[in-house]
Amino acid sequence: MSTIEFNSMWREKLLNRFLSYVKIYSTSDAESETTPSTERQWDIANYIIEELKTIGLEDISIDDHGYIMAYVPSNLENDNQPTIGFISHYDTSPDFSGENVKPQVWENYQGEDLILNKESNFTLSPSKFESLKKHIGQTLITTDGNTLLGADDKAGCAEIVTAAEYLIAHPEIKHGRMAIGFTPDEEIGRGAHKFDVAKFGAEFAYTMDGSEVGELEYENFNAAGAVVKIHGLSVHPGYAFGKMVNASLLAAEFIQSLPANETPSTTKGFDGFYHLMDVTSDVSECKLQYIIRDHDEEKFEARKKFMEEKVAEFNQKHGEKTAEVEIKEQYRNMKQQFEGKMHIVDLAAKAMKEAGIEPKIKAIRGGTDGAQLSYMGLPCPNIFAGGLNFHGPYEYVALESMEKALEVIVNIVKA
Repeated sequence: MSTIEFNSMWREKLLNRFLSYVKIYSTSDAESETTPSTERQWDIANYIIEELKTIGLEDISIDDHGYIMAYVPSNLENDNQPTIGFISHYDTSPDFSGENVKPQVWENYQGEDLILNKESNFTLSPSKFESLKKHIGQTLITTDGNTLLGADDKAGCAEIVTAAEYLIAHPEIKHGRMAIGFTPDEEIGRGAHKFDVAKFGAEFAYTMDGSEVGELEYENFNAAGAVVKIHGLSVHPGYAFGKMVNASLLAAEFIQSLPANETPSTTKGFDGFYHLMDVTSDVSECKLQYIIRDHDEEKFEARKKFMEEKVAEFNQKHGEKTAEVEIKEQYRNMKQQFEGKMHIVDLAAKAMKEAGIEPKIKAIRGGTDGAQLSYMGLPCPNIFAGGLNFHGPYEYVALESMEKALEVIVNIVKA
């Protein structure tokens, strides 16, 4: 079984580190062209850098784009072990507010409804989220109902940093060199865009960016983002007869032209979808932001083509250049990158079993930095970080789940 004896001191370190991270505002912004996409991400990046220096890691660096790398040196006399990497992202999703996060800690949860905010009566209930029943007797960290929590992926950040600190403090655990990395902008699909794989120097790595305990993933969606712009003609409503073209009304028509049964809420498993993320609209112009997802490569290509065809049909009906679409690919399914390399997945599964966890190997209905990194030459499956209900005010994580993730990291690294 595992070598970890995770006493109350380390439990407290992990909890306090996570609470510190989530209080730092670090939401990314898909509209920005910079890396990081927001200045505020530098706040948590610099905070992590100072922590790594205090802990005593080697070769600590942060580049001009906010990518952090550091290393736990090998303590083997004859080191023939590969350098193994662990990666997480420190930005949070722009889907919901990540500003002024006020985490709440609930010890010895007993399955009751949690009133997260007494003023608004905002409640986290097992009647709505059955996953809460799996955490009876555990310590939960939640929001106050006004923001997301940021367990995606600050739980992963806290687990990796604490695992590095634990290994340095326990030289009796023999291990090879461990590389750790932290990225900006994963939530807007750019987390690995400027990651220096050669500098990182790992033979393979793991993103600590999954959800419930036991998740182990080496398949994910193929992903693209699509921006549809619809152009109208604004005229004073008193003189609009036969002249006004209302872009907002045209946008409503376009939205309805896509399949109603191919959205995130109507699909599961390996089913793909079109997801309308955001609408910015007035009479003269409307911008629709979509994401396109499918596990199957041929179906993914067909989805992108379908979106273009719908725009073309729309223009045939309403006039040339009424609508335009720009589709940008974000990442690909990493499954094919593991042909002949399944020992990387097997190692993680073994580490979970040593920690008393039954691995749940499945496909991600989403993506991680690991998808892009695998295509960049760094095979990188995804491991659970413990959080649930990501990207909204119902997000929570159990401290015990984070402890298990930390345990898995140490089990992977140890020789």
